[in-house]
Amino acid sequence: MGNFLTNVERTLPHFLAEEGGHTGPSFIGLSIYVGFLVIVMFGLMAAAKNGLKDRVFKSTLTSCFEQLYLYIENMCVGAMGQKGRKYIPIVISFWMIIFTANVIALFFPTSPTASLSFNLGMALVVVAYVQYEGIRTNGFIGHISHFAGPKLAWPLLPITLMIFIIEIISEMMKNLSLTLRLFGNIHGGHQAVEAMNKLGESFYIPFGSFLLPVKLLTCVVQALIFTVLTCVYLSLVTHQDDGHAESH
Repeated sequence: MGNFLTNVERTLPHFLAEEGGHTGPSFIGLSIYVGFLVIVMFGLMAAAKNGLKDRVFKSTLTSCFEQLYLYIENMCVGAMGQKGRKYIPIVISFWMIIFTANVIALFFPTSPTASLSFNLGMALVVVAYVQYEGIRTNGFIGHISHFAGPKLAWPLLPITLMIFIIEIISEMMKNLSLTLRLFGNIHGGHQAVEAMNKLGESFYIPFGSFLLPVKLLTCVVQALIFTVLTCVYLSLVTHQDDGHAESH
């Protein structure tokens, strides 16, 4: 593994290194990385699918995917009720992308999730999908009106307008929140490893490797936070369904 990584760094240094003011892999390096990530993900899913032939899963990988599904199912149902089951596919997709990318990055000097553009792309997809579900559930007028807060008397119209502007800004800031939280933890982890490795150069000891358990925990935590926030955002725009169900 060490020789393989050395060859990669020698062959593609300008792809994986930071260029100018750009943080994270270059565009070509990021494209290669994402392609490799997709191959790994589909390879794991194909291998896990082979274990579905048995009534009792004998394959460890298949059992792991079963536990992942149950974990995401509990997360969606806990945040949105029974209607949350229909959001399992998109939530589990984000979890797998983030977790797999982070785990692969443990063996490489950078990661797709250490790129602001990659994280912003995922955040834009989440926020756009939340708006779509809000409009589909409540209608366009109903979705827009929820940004204005509770209905107030006409003399309090300036307060309603102020709440509306604040809520719109808050909705836009979700992109920044999802992007920077993931980027800061993953990119910061790589920077910490590099700094510790430089400290151990004179002793020929890779001190950064001692951070591997912490970085592995970060892989799980960051995937968890991103998907939990996605469930929360969806719950906020679809919660009215529960009220209709209870009234029936």
